[in-house]
Amino acid sequence: MTHRINFEGLFSLKDRIALVSGASSGLGAHFAEVLSGAGAHVVVAARRADKLTDLVKKLREQGAKADAIAMDVTSRESVQEAFQTFDSQFSRLDILVNNAGIANPPLRFVDATEDDWGPVLDVNLTGAWRVAQAAARRMKQQRNGTIVNTGSIYSHVSGSHKADYNVSKVAIDQLTKNMALELARSGVRVNSLCPGYFQTAINEKEFSTEQGKAYIQRLVP
Repeated sequence: MTHRINFEGLFSLKDRIALVSGASSGLGAHFAEVLSGAGAHVVVAARRADKLTDLVKKLREQGAKADAIAMDVTSRESVQEAFQTFDSQFSRLDILVNNAGIANPPLRFVDATEDDWGPVLDVNLTGAWRVAQAAARRMKQQRNGTIVNTGSIYSHVSGSHKADYNVSKVAIDQLTKNMALELARSGVRVNSLCPGYFQTAINEKEFSTEQGKAYIQRLVP
């Protein structure tokens, strides 16, 4: 007897509520489309909600359920207000894709200033911590949920001229492991996704210059 696996059913996210931060462009927007394509009701978040208008319209035109919330991950008050808005519209949070992030152009360690260093760590690490904590508190009460933190290949390999970004993503890797250990007994899964080079708004300058292209090619076997 042949047993057929219903893959569509295995990966269906029908009736799940998913929140995607940093969704105004790049991987965040792509994650939102993939989740909605699997049946989830997607709530996209970014510092400026007006930047999400086209994405929400696109998802709805495809027959998906989608909404947008303004959320600046560098502001504790903004994150709190965003989750309060979320709570007023939804009774639970099933999935968080914790994706907001920034990067500086390649910069030598000895030339970097605190003004270069600080914002990257504030968004990529502290901002991710704020959003993850707010989501985890809700999921812990629910006794279920899934959190995916966006890391980077730089969580596992080093690269020159990117000390700020690399450090922030290594920290995300450890944050993810700590969260997974603490939240497992509450039914909350926590994982990180560590993509390699994708052309997004974060690294478009590297893809558009000969120097940047040469740097990327040196990293790829």
